[in-house]
Amino acid sequence: MTSPPPDTAAIADLARAARACTLCAPHLPLGPRPILQAPPAPRVLIVSQAPGTRAHASGIPWHDASGDRLRDWFGVDRTRFYDSGAFAILPMGFCYPGRGRGGDLPPRPECAPRWHPAFLRHYAEVPLVLLIGQYAQARYLGARRKPTLALTVQSAAEYGPRYLPLPHPSPRNGIWLRRNPWFETDVLPELRRRVAQACAAP
Repeated sequence: MTSPPPDTAAIADLARAARACTLCAPHLPLGPRPILQAPPAPRVLIVSQAPGTRAHASGIPWHDASGDRLRDWFGVDRTRFYDSGAFAILPMGFCYPGRGRGGDLPPRPECAPRWHPAFLRHYAEVPLVLLIGQYAQARYLGARRKPTLALTVQSAAEYGPRYLPLPHPSPRNGIWLRRNPWFETDVLPELRRRVAQACAAP
């Protein structure tokens, strides 16, 4: 049985409404600028944390060193990532949340409950959902999440075939990556295989 065609107009209207959102405005030091990527028929859905200052300035998701590393993890270039229509990007918080002592603050808690369910009604059949970082994993894996991010990522087979948990590709995570060399040897080849498989599917 074939899937119904995507409701392109409804998704575009939803994305337009999300980009106009001011729900968290009183809490945002740089003001609201919701950043997401919502093509009508993606093959990969990236659920990440929240945009940083460079993404806030440009309005482009993953427009920073973290994005360069993420695309390298996927084995795709910028054109494929942004222009192919294969990748949807729904951060847990659509706006830059501000900075705390240890780095950027957590995503605003109001955002994902307000917007994710509406997008997921359109993206229910996306074959691969990448859960980047603890906030995405907490929302989408719930009680199945392990006590640490490393254990959650190591247990990726338990969440398949749709979900694949990942660490954040931030340069600040270099220590984590050095302490967990299995990620590069075991997880990255599987990640690239599954991204390529999802993008190649009809």
